[in-house]
Amino acid sequence: MRGVFEKTTGTVNYDPADPSKTSIDATIDTSSVNTRVQMRDNDLRSPHFLDVQKYPAITFKSTRAESAGTGKLKVTGDLTIHGVTKQVVLDVDSSSQPISDPMGKGMRMGVNATTTIKRSDFGLNYLLGPVGDEIQITLDVEMTRPK
Repeated sequence: MRGVFEKTTGTVNYDPADPSKTSIDATIDTSSVNTRVQMRDNDLRSPHFLDVQKYPAITFKSTRAESAGTGKLKVTGDLTIHGVTKQVVLDVDSSSQPISDPMGKGMRMGVNATTTIKRSDFGLNYLLGPVGDEIQITLDVEMTRPK
């Protein structure tokens, strides 16, 4: 089963000359979960799982970044889900090059990042059909830098 969170905000500071200066601060609106099945989405939002009334956001705040080869980074940070904070490592692929915004508003660059967590580590123990304990998280991010 795949799903997305449709409402996210965040800030990325990226210095290709010194990847250790990279920082990420992101917030995900838990009520924006969408698996394209309304009944399942409602259950995911309920106290059985994400409990969006009590925990309206998932957050990530980086604590360290390091180069992992050309165009790749390992970004360590604190991920908070369901009120529980654990350290995770994002494997970031930033191998694309920045391009000029077609509307002349600055630069754009796409990156993706992945990590795998155990949902039970975050107190998400409710059994939900085909959802296993290991969850792969994939982030597709478009960074923009204004002129």
